[in-house]
Amino acid sequence: MANGCLAGVLALLLAGCDAPAPTVARAPVTLGDKAVTVLADTDEPQPQPADVLDGTHWPDARVGAGLAKVSCERDDADDAPRRLDSLGFYPLFEAMAACESTGLVRLQYSGRIDGGFTELVRRVSAMAKRMDLPEHLLDLDSAGGHVEEAIRAGDAMADAAWTVRIRPDANCLSACVLVLAAADDRVVRGNVGVHRLMRDRSNATSRAELNDELRNVNAMVRDYFERHGVALAVADLMMTVPNRRLRLLTADELDEYGLSGRNAAQDDLERIVIRRKCGEDFMRRRDAFQRAFEARCGLDERPWEDVTRCGLELRDAYGFPDAKCGDETPLADAERRLRLEDARQARLAAEAADSTDGATTTLADGATATQPLPARAAAAR
Repeated sequence: MANGCLAGVLALLLAGCDAPAPTVARAPVTLGDKAVTVLADTDEPQPQPADVLDGTHWPDARVGAGLAKVSCERDDADDAPRRLDSLGFYPLFEAMAACESTGLVRLQYSGRIDGGFTELVRRVSAMAKRMDLPEHLLDLDSAGGHVEEAIRAGDAMADAAWTVRIRPDANCLSACVLVLAAADDRVVRGNVGVHRLMRDRSNATSRAELNDELRNVNAMVRDYFERHGVALAVADLMMTVPNRRLRLLTADELDEYGLSGRNAAQDDLERIVIRRKCGEDFMRRRDAFQRAFEARCGLDERPWEDVTRCGLELRDAYGFPDAKCGDETPLADAERRLRLEDARQARLAAEAADSTDGATTTLADGATATQPLPARAAAAR
């Protein structure tokens, strides 16, 4: 990216300087993967202050043991993801700069759920907000990790409207299920599995002592599931499956437990806010539209562009777009995203047409002839 362009965009971002969060004494806890991690003395996740990412002087952080990539398209076929290592302000901004033209940021993460993953989610969410990117996707593949980091990452995702996808060749196991639970939308095609929560370096010598050690962790997980609209049966099931085994959840169980599709807690929250702002009639029309949209537009089987166009064709019958509540109109964000994509495709088509303008070649007799230029050569001209 040109320095001038970078400087111009950064000038619009709020500058500031924040000190790193203080180190807290902690005790080890894991989620059945035998890896030591830490919790605060209260056994509660300890997030950094909310304003730590308001400026440009972000505390040093890196992705950690996992592999993280970022792109600005929904699928790899349309874009070449960039690997992320440093999570500093400027490296992350440069990696996401192209997303301004698509309105979408997509993370791909494979590896353990750890502190690096939590910071990845927090910082990409913060940068997406500052760059006004409305759509956030996370393609996740993880065998588990630290329960408290999964809770911290999940709570950060819940504040930033993420969709989590578990692709057909991916897994979401153990602590990863907590991350899945917090997403606004969940698209599950791969394996989702749970097993027993374990405290590392336990001093328990009886089942009663072990139960006492696990009670606080289990209570924290149950509270987490409650606020994110997931059935407490998932926490109970986790406690019954031995750590050396794995219980894969079926598609019906994922739906029954609230781990696939739309997040019920987020849906209810949005309904309360929209009804208060836009009124009962708006809410009634919105619900009717949503039922028709889900029934007719093949949400999981068709490309998102086709799904969005199908939905836009349905809106008139339900009185949308709404003059009073335009931002709350169904598919408002998707429509803006589609317009950006259409404009981008038109720009690419125009550039491809320009690339065939041709080049002048001198012939043996001194005459000239025009030959088409390859697109890459024309772009470099």
